[in-house]
Amino acid sequence: MLVRKVSLGRLGRSRWFRRLVVAGGLGTVLTVATVAAANLWVDRAAAGHVYSIADVPDAPVALVLGAQVDPPGEPSAFLAARLDIARQLYEAGKVKAILVSGDHAEWKYDEPGAMLVWLVARGVPADRIVMDHAGFDTYDSCSRASKIFGVRQAIVVSQSFHVPRAVALCRAMGIDATGVGDDTARVFKPMWARGEVREWAAAVKAGWDAATGRDPIFLGPHETGVEAAIAKG
Repeated sequence: MLVRKVSLGRLGRSRWFRRLVVAGGLGTVLTVATVAAANLWVDRAAAGHVYSIADVPDAPVALVLGAQVDPPGEPSAFLAARLDIARQLYEAGKVKAILVSGDHAEWKYDEPGAMLVWLVARGVPADRIVMDHAGFDTYDSCSRASKIFGVRQAIVVSQSFHVPRAVALCRAMGIDATGVGDDTARVFKPMWARGEVREWAAAVKAGWDAATGRDPIFLGPHETGVEAAIAKG
């Protein structure tokens, strides 16, 4: 009898183990399928809409997505590279205004403010730059550009590994978006590699946000800053 109980106990544990393995395998397959589907959506949505600085079609505004600002308010190398693309687009007459969108959740940390200072110091008129202080992620930046600032056509600027997702999200928000990506920051190999890997998972969140059409963290009344900046051009 004791032997039988021991055998049954082992059999039960074996069954649970097999079920656990099967469940883990199914979970892995589902995760891989979800990530692959999300990245396929990003690729298809952005296909044909990403250009070089020289070839990108003109648009009223460049949307520059925020990134890390280092003390004491200096744009990181990645952010400075994005800003330099926006400067070149403005100087080439490709855009009439620049919307800088980033994180300003804390008073002491101000991505849009640092972006404005950088651009003005390099010759872009302050009255052609508009700040969005609640661009906490790519979706929020695109959603607010559409819902708050009334942007209908834009060139989105970021690193090249990020631009397809940004273009896909902005187009999902009703913006006729094209994109220009920076490749100069590839020299920072570890950070660049982390960014590329992160995009695989970020695409899943982007697909969910686009599908649900969630509101950005902060909404508000229509702001006319972009319209005024474009009118000056």
